[in-house]
Amino acid sequence: MNLAIFLSGAGSNFLAIHEAIKVGRLDARIALVVGNNVGVQGLRVAHELGLYTLAFDRIQNDRGRLQAEIQKRDVDLIVLAGFLRKLRPDIIRAYPRRIVNIHPSLLPKYGGKGMYGLNVHRAVIAAGETETGVTVHYVDEQYDHGEIIDQCAVPVLGDDTPETLAARVLAVEHVFYSAVLQRIGKELADG
Repeated sequence: MNLAIFLSGAGSNFLAIHEAIKVGRLDARIALVVGNNVGVQGLRVAHELGLYTLAFDRIQNDRGRLQAEIQKRDVDLIVLAGFLRKLRPDIIRAYPRRIVNIHPSLLPKYGGKGMYGLNVHRAVIAAGETETGVTVHYVDEQYDHGEIIDQCAVPVLGDDTPETLAARVLAVEHVFYSAVLQRIGKELADG
């Protein structure tokens, strides 16, 4: 399974996926890494690893270029890994059930515009939740709204801060995302 990974930050989920491939836990190949701007750390790391990279800010107004690159690299699945830009509807429509995202809560709770990073964990703690988690879902035209593929619960501890909760959730994301991607790859291969 050929992956295109889209990221906006340091790329910790991208690196976890790369490692899962390297050690044989994920039968896939990273065909393309797209960052939301040239200066994204994850994009620099991908380039250093010898992966083909694109800066989204340079191609966002070129409607055909991103899709051409995806097709040229024979991408089977687009993986959003901390990508904080909303994809254009034409891209989402071109790849139905072929774009997945990971979100640091048990959707539909604590999802939507502006609900990312510490914002999610602050909201979870403020609401007095005893459980949060990770959701992998297909992407549609609304933020954090597409069909849920799988979820994994993470307890909220009494002394959690947004930062400690975020660290525990991220550790789960790093293992869980690759496992879900492996299942999706098997489903794609089985037709």
